[in-house]
Amino acid sequence: MEPEKSNSEKRKSTSFDLSKSSVSISKKIDFQKQASVVSDIRKIKRNLSKEEINDLKKEIDIDEHKISLESLCARYDTDAETGLSESKALELLQKNGPNALTPPKEASEIIKFLKQMTSGFALLLWAGSIFSFIAFVIQWSQDKDTPYDSIWLGVALAVVVILTGCFQYYQESKSGKIMDSFKKMIPQSALVKRDGQEKTISAEELVVGDCVYVKIGDRLPADIRIVKSESFKVDNSSLTGEAEPQVRSPEFSHENPLETKNLAFFGTFAVEGSCQGIVIRTGDNTAMGRIATLASGLDQNETHLAGEINHFVHIVTVVAIGFGVTFLIIMLALGYPIINAIVFLIGVVVSNVPEGLIACVTISLALTAKRMAKKNCLVKHLEAVESLGSVGIICSDKTGTLTMNRMTVAHMWLGNKIVEVHPDDVQNSHVLFNKAYLEDFDTPYIRRFSVQPFDFVDSKDWRKLVRCAILCNKAAFKEDAENMAKDVWKRECNGDASETALLQYTEAVHGNVFNYRNENKKIVEIPFNSTNKFQLSIHETSDKKNLLLVMKGAPEKILEKCDKILVDGETLEMNDHWKKEFNSAYEYLGGLGERVLGFCDLRLDENFTSDFEFDTENFNFPTTGLRFLGFYSLIDPPKPSVPEAISRCRSAGIQVFMVTGDHPITAKAIAQSVGIITYETKEDIAKRLKIPIERVNKKDVKACVVHGSQLTDMTSDDLDKLIREHKEIVFARTSPQQKLIIVEACQRTKMLVGVTGDGVNDSPAMKKADIGISMGITGSDVSKQVADMILLDDNFASIVTGIEEGRLIFDNISKIVSYTFAKNMSQLTPFIVYVLCDVPLALGTISILCVDLGTDIIPSLSLAYEKPEKGIMTRKPRDPKKDKMTNARMVSFCYGQIGLCEASAGFFGFFVCLAECGFWPSRAIGVRSYWDSKDIPDFRDSYGQEWTHEQRKRLERSAQTCFFVGIVVSQIANVLISKTKRESIFKHGIRNMYMNFAILATIGIACFLAYVPKLNQALGFYPIYFLWWLPGIPFAIFLFFHVEIKKIVCKILPGSWYDHELNW
Repeated sequence: MEPEKSNSEKRKSTSFDLSKSSVSISKKIDFQKQASVVSDIRKIKRNLSKEEINDLKKEIDIDEHKISLESLCARYDTDAETGLSESKALELLQKNGPNALTPPKEASEIIKFLKQMTSGFALLLWAGSIFSFIAFVIQWSQDKDTPYDSIWLGVALAVVVILTGCFQYYQESKSGKIMDSFKKMIPQSALVKRDGQEKTISAEELVVGDCVYVKIGDRLPADIRIVKSESFKVDNSSLTGEAEPQVRSPEFSHENPLETKNLAFFGTFAVEGSCQGIVIRTGDNTAMGRIATLASGLDQNETHLAGEINHFVHIVTVVAIGFGVTFLIIMLALGYPIINAIVFLIGVVVSNVPEGLIACVTISLALTAKRMAKKNCLVKHLEAVESLGSVGIICSDKTGTLTMNRMTVAHMWLGNKIVEVHPDDVQNSHVLFNKAYLEDFDTPYIRRFSVQPFDFVDSKDWRKLVRCAILCNKAAFKEDAENMAKDVWKRECNGDASETALLQYTEAVHGNVFNYRNENKKIVEIPFNSTNKFQLSIHETSDKKNLLLVMKGAPEKILEKCDKILVDGETLEMNDHWKKEFNSAYEYLGGLGERVLGFCDLRLDENFTSDFEFDTENFNFPTTGLRFLGFYSLIDPPKPSVPEAISRCRSAGIQVFMVTGDHPITAKAIAQSVGIITYETKEDIAKRLKIPIERVNKKDVKACVVHGSQLTDMTSDDLDKLIREHKEIVFARTSPQQKLIIVEACQRTKMLVGVTGDGVNDSPAMKKADIGISMGITGSDVSKQVADMILLDDNFASIVTGIEEGRLIFDNISKIVSYTFAKNMSQLTPFIVYVLCDVPLALGTISILCVDLGTDIIPSLSLAYEKPEKGIMTRKPRDPKKDKMTNARMVSFCYGQIGLCEASAGFFGFFVCLAECGFWPSRAIGVRSYWDSKDIPDFRDSYGQEWTHEQRKRLERSAQTCFFVGIVVSQIANVLISKTKRESIFKHGIRNMYMNFAILATIGIACFLAYVPKLNQALGFYPIYFLWWLPGIPFAIFLFFHVEIKKIVCKILPGSWYDHELNW
């Protein structure tokens, strides 16, 4: 018979013996055979219905954490000691499928490519291309000598669509798949017990009811109910947003499954201890699986810019068809043949298609994205650049986004005084001292900085407290040379977040923590656990005195252990007065959202030596009657740049809401420190006025903190009302599903919504938002895949840069659109005059292409480099429904004012050329049929000179070149006035060197097209005299000053009818 085992041996022999497990892991496993079983039942996820999406938005509703262990085992037909049988596990695997996240149904790459080729604007260009081919066929059927202008126009339009479509497809293909990131969260293997035997299997083979073992460093392979644990902690930050590791034990502690201690979830990390659990959910049914399914199943909203482009397409289509049909009716009324009328209709429609616009917009977005990348904003989807500039609400996660995602010492309480500790920068710390003359903490420090009225020079209180913080701490720096060379606050550590914060603090204020620990050797240690709620260690000390017991833990627990307190170097009795002071300080620091840890010590008597057998199970040494030393309070501090960024968002008219999974008190404290909450909440008002909360006037409440449990009870209308009535909101203790519901409610306010985050729990909300923004350093792979933009430096302030760039690109794209749109009238009028006045055609089809794809491209792109106008970050966000990029006012201004001015410049040059060659305007009108006829070799001009058909066509090409030059000159004025919408160019300046180059390049291209032999003939141009460049200049000057005067009048009369009608 085996001898009876001691308590510690019994504990080690429980079924999660890690030493035995390591042997099991080393065994060879035929994973190929296992994988074949799993692959046979793998499935592809179908598209989710609306009802299924709504179901996934609901909170997790399970009871496995509430029922007894016996009931749980009975439900899943398992045993906590022996686990499932192999036959039962295989049966469940065949029934429920593998423990894996099912990928959604993906569109083929060819479908994605075709979508880029058939977007709203692309369809307009395709229509123009097809109409051009149709027009050529009609003309060719009547005249075999018809020029190929329409063919070249159709080809050019098709090439533009294909090139821009390929570019956009390339940009989209760089965005990864969401599910691929979730798959990285699945561990390769899991340690289970089946048929009473431990074995390592592929994690995909786990089934509900499996008895699984997890140790420090493991990723949870499924959702499990904790059966046994040893100091087990998990990092839930990616799932719930909690910055601190969470204790997990068999204890049922909360109704909410995400908050109870006896559940641990798939994809989270074990950061301390070990546990045994029973699998209750696998694959898509896990909490993480539901988030993955929800994130991948949500439809991506159409970007704001895509909607604007589609709106523009509708306007262009209506205008083009309107003009075309109008003049089709006129031509038929004038007696033109139906075939000629249809050809003319097609010409009018095609002349209104801005061929180069889609390329200009795409390239402008790419240039802006490149510029933003230099400012640490990586744009994944080009159109998202503009969306960020239009957001009216930003829903920001707290942990890792607004805060550093790093616990830091913020305050300490000792000697009945609260002392602030600067959370980040040691050089500005309120408690920074030179290193000690001796390594012993009993030697006084020389004070370096202290803004508190508290003298540390002779403070034994502080030295004892720091000593306890160093010794009662398991955290240690990773001892590689590269890590140790870093600044203290940036070194990587082994240990949980709280102990790491204390280690960094003590290293900063003292130094050589490692050496000090070696000089004060640890004899025994009791790690923190959820039952004791304290950590204890006993040390030899360098002063050769009796052993020193140090303890830290929950303040209320530490207080129970103490009957003395250290104040101003004296050890006093812990009476009611000191307990009251203790509670007052504890409540104050807790109210700041900080985690408070109490510290105490005790010198053991001579009976306890280094050779003493300390029993850590049944304490055979004092654990009461200790001396209380003080508190350290810790917090995940805000990033230094966040408050200013929040302030700039406010000045830009943008509301910033905090949406976090953390506790309400912590969330509110951080929100107040960064400026998200500046008004009093209902509770604050009630406390200040000393009245019940119910009596607070709702109209006085502009800020609120909403708990996730309150959200659960709210209807959609209640949530909409809450958002409408409060300017400042913090949503705390929210689940991933609730974050999504909040975003949808914000979108119902008709504002564009941006969501920032770094965890898996943020991914559904980021996917649903108009623009999702992820952190580049601390962000999870999942959040980066879902996001439209990634902040490479994790700096929330970079969002403000992005907003400014977004507003700027919207302004600049609208300038490009109006600049491009304005010349449509000058390209349309030659066809109109050609029909109505029966004059030679003033501008050919190829000439239109030369303007759209030649002389206008570079000036259009130069507008993308234009600097912002004054006040861009103080104006309110645009209303996406009302403040359109293109509207009736823009069309009337571009066509009725700028367009007619440019057309006048072109026609003036056209008729000057004809007149100087002998054809006065009176002679040029009504002669088109004679002019084009090859059968008339002796057509007479105004002076009676005879012109052959070839001579007339040469003169026509010269006149068309003059019309072309007139458009080029007036478009130079147009691009200059397009630099600003409201600000005078004389105030804004002409510092855009790209535009200055573009103007010179435009003139150079025009000369190249007009004067290069053979090329000009192919394009329908002819070399002209220098003087024929001049007729367009007066019109350009008039256009420039006309618009400048308009800007001045609008500035003098803001909000007037004139201002309203001439600005868009």
